[in-house]
Amino acid sequence: MSRALKERLRRVFASTGELEADDELVEAALRGTDPVSRCRARERHSLSGVLRSVRYAARDARPELVAELYDGSGSVDLVWLGRREIAGIEPGRRLLVTGRLSEGDQHLVMYNPTYTLLAPTVAS
Repeated sequence: MSRALKERLRRVFASTGELEADDELVEAALRGTDPVSRCRARERHSLSGVLRSVRYAARDARPELVAELYDGSGSVDLVWLGRREIAGIEPGRRLLVTGRLSEGDQHLVMYNPTYTLLAPTVAS
């Protein structure tokens, strides 16, 4: 069986989540960013992906905005300290971020990353 046929069959029988992960990996590769699965703490990385969730701090808590960035290979928590909200940072938004990664409880964490809001991709 040819490689192309195997890939077509895999895509036909793949779940929606698997197809979305493949699409995210392609997007990240086209932008030349690092896959989350290959990143290590205490190193600087450029990542791109889609925001899966955004958590806002309560009014009586210290200001902190946390967003989960997913690139198809894994997730990173982005944390902006001293911010309660940032225009454009919302679930479903695509971002390109750069910063140093730290160890987190569940994911790697990038504190106060520099970021670029990316235009939505058009489904083909």
